[in-house]
Amino acid sequence: MASSSGKPLALLAAVLLLLPFLCAGFNPDSPTDRRVLVLVDDLAIKSSHSTYLQSLTDRGFELDIKLADDPNLALQSYGSYHYDALVLFAPKVESLGGSLDTAAVMDFVDSGHDLILAADATTSEAIREIATECGADFDEFHKAVVIDHVKYAITKFGSDHSLIAADNLIDSSVILGSEGIKEPILYRGLGHTLNPTSELGIKVLSASPTAFSGKVDAEITDLPNLIGSSISLVSVVQARNNARIMISGSLELFSNKFFESSVQQFGSENKYEKSGNQQFAVELTKWTFHERGHLKASNVHHHKIGETDEPSMYRITDNARYSLEINEWNGKEWQPYQADDVQLQFYMMSPYVLKTLSHDGKGLYFTEFQVPDVYGVFQFKVEHNRLGYTALNLAKQVHIPFSYKIHAFVLYDSINDCLC
Repeated sequence: MASSSGKPLALLAAVLLLLPFLCAGFNPDSPTDRRVLVLVDDLAIKSSHSTYLQSLTDRGFELDIKLADDPNLALQSYGSYHYDALVLFAPKVESLGGSLDTAAVMDFVDSGHDLILAADATTSEAIREIATECGADFDEFHKAVVIDHVKYAITKFGSDHSLIAADNLIDSSVILGSEGIKEPILYRGLGHTLNPTSELGIKVLSASPTAFSGKVDAEITDLPNLIGSSISLVSVVQARNNARIMISGSLELFSNKFFESSVQQFGSENKYEKSGNQQFAVELTKWTFHERGHLKASNVHHHKIGETDEPSMYRITDNARYSLEINEWNGKEWQPYQADDVQLQFYMMSPYVLKTLSHDGKGLYFTEFQVPDVYGVFQFKVEHNRLGYTALNLAKQVHIPFSYKIHAFVLYDSINDCLC
């Protein structure tokens, strides 16, 4: 008869064998998402969007492509997430399968994971609801798409005015790459607006001033819900927990057909052999999946000048030195981050000292200052928020006690006055 201790030992052995797989999740020291769940409403997308999907695989991502209404779908089990990022290429799905719904997707993002959502004219309420929760409101008018009678695209697919050649891009090398995108981007789909009360959303690709949202070939009887360059075609959101979201009103933007198409904007003499879609989609995905613009602070340290240990308190007029290292992840390794606008606050209710940190070009930031003549609990605080980069919010608390030594001198002078 087997020993009663055999089962616990067998269970322990099984857990130890699975441990490397359970721990292979998101790692802040190597932040690139690796396990990506791609949900589609038609498996034909695997071939029609194969170039984009292959670009992810080529960069080391592990794709799990499933139908969006699969009854066995789950993002997590027992509090452990199976994926690092979610791609929703399923605009038509009426409801997500398994344990997925809007709340589950938002919990996924709130836990620090990334999301890409693409829509089109057939977008369901389920997908619209997720976009709204992320801060993007698609035009609610049924089957309304972005139309531009001035900047529409001339391609081998014809010159439908709902197929536009968009070129109103954000000027940000960290979001779109250092090479820049010179070719127009083919776009056919919905327009959206970002929540005006949120500071987290960023318009990456906007419509032209002559664009509007409406039905193709329909007579315009009322003012469209969305008009001009206020229409966002593609937006990104960086949440306060540094999770990143990309929202596109066009699923075709990622398609092989649009990647490989030549394009000419109406009224322009410039004809491009290839659209900017592939470069745009790949570069923006790199940002969304933290392959660019992800910062890490380390070796945060402060001490009195002339010493090396970090004290728990300072005396007034002490000379202090503060330093830290900041590096940026480039998708493969950490590189020194270089910026001239990183600031330190020596803070109690408000900044008593505000210093711009110097840097050595190798990731080390530092400054020196004299502790102010104020008693209380202070913080060394660095809050660095720069467009396209993850936010740095660092704080270390120290105490500046009341100086009894100075108080004793005051008492001594008072006694002398009395003796005289």
